[in-house]
Amino acid sequence: MPVLSPAFSPAVISRVALANAIANGLIVVTGGAVRLTGSGLGCPTWPRCTEDSFVATEELSIYGAIEFGNRLLTFVLAIVAIATVVTIWRSPRRDLRRLAVITFLGIPAQALLGGVTVLTGLNPWTVAAHFLVSAALVALATTLWLRSREPGVGQPLLRRPFVLLTYGIAAATATVLVLGTIVTGSGPHSGDVDRDGVPTGDRIGVDPQLISQVHADVVFLLIGLTVALLVALHANDSPARVRRAARDLLIVQLAQGVVGYVQYFTGLPIVLVLLHMAGAVLTTAYTARLIWSVRGPASELPVGTVAEPAAATR
Repeated sequence: MPVLSPAFSPAVISRVALANAIANGLIVVTGGAVRLTGSGLGCPTWPRCTEDSFVATEELSIYGAIEFGNRLLTFVLAIVAIATVVTIWRSPRRDLRRLAVITFLGIPAQALLGGVTVLTGLNPWTVAAHFLVSAALVALATTLWLRSREPGVGQPLLRRPFVLLTYGIAAATATVLVLGTIVTGSGPHSGDVDRDGVPTGDRIGVDPQLISQVHADVVFLLIGLTVALLVALHANDSPARVRRAARDLLIVQLAQGVVGYVQYFTGLPIVLVLLHMAGAVLTTAYTARLIWSVRGPASELPVGTVAEPAAATR
C-alpha cells in the first residue's frame, strides 16, 4: 500500500495561514503605491503589459516597472494561497477548508477585476471595487489564521445583544471603507497622471468636501459603537479575549482617524494617503478579529452554560 505523508502540524498550519493573511494585506498597500505614484497605467493593457510584451519595456520607464512589479506580486500571493489550501487539505482541520478555498478563489477574481480596471482606463468605480474585494480577502484571511490557532469553532461567548453590536461594528466598518473609496475617487488621487504629473482620467462626480464630511460622520459612529461595546463588555465581566479585541480595534480606529484628519488638512500628501490605506487594512483585520473573538474554541462552554461539578472520587 502507498504510504501517505503525515498531516501538517497545527503550528505549520498557523504559520502558513499567517503568511497568507500578511500577503493579502501587503498586496493592498503595494497596489496603493502603484496608484499614488501615477503608475496605474504603467502597463497600458492587460493581460500583457503592452500589445507586444508580457513584461515592462524600457519605453514605459519607471511607471511600467512599478505596475509590472505589482502584477508579479499577485503571483506570489497566489503561491502563498495555494500553499495554504494544500496545507489545510492535508490536515485534520476540515472546518478550515471552505475559508481557505474562498480566499484562494478571490485571487483570480481580483486579477480579472484588476484587468478590467486597466482596460477601462482606471475608472474610479472599478478601482474602488478592486480595493473593496481586497479588503474582504483580508478579513477572510485574518479569520482563517485566527481559527487555525484554535481546535475548532465553538458557541458564542456573549449574549445576543453583544453579538449583534459586534455585527453592527462590522457593518459600520464596511460602510466606512466604501465611503473612503468614494472620497478617494472624488479627489486628486482618483485618476492617473501623465508623465508631467498632471492628473488625468475621470473622477467620481460628487463634492469631495461633502463626501469627506459624510465619511468622517460614519467614522465617529463607528468609534462610538466600539466605545459602547468596550464599556458594556467591562461592565458585564465578559471574556478577556473579546475585551482585548474591542480595545485593540478602538486603538487602530483612533490612529486611523488621526491620520485621516492630518492627510485631509495637509492636502493629501502621498505618504499619508498610503499610510491611511495601510490603516484601512489594519482596521479590516482587527474588525475581523473582533467578530472571531465572540465565538470561543470548541473546547470552551457557550455563554450561559454552567459546568457540572466533577464527580466525587469513590
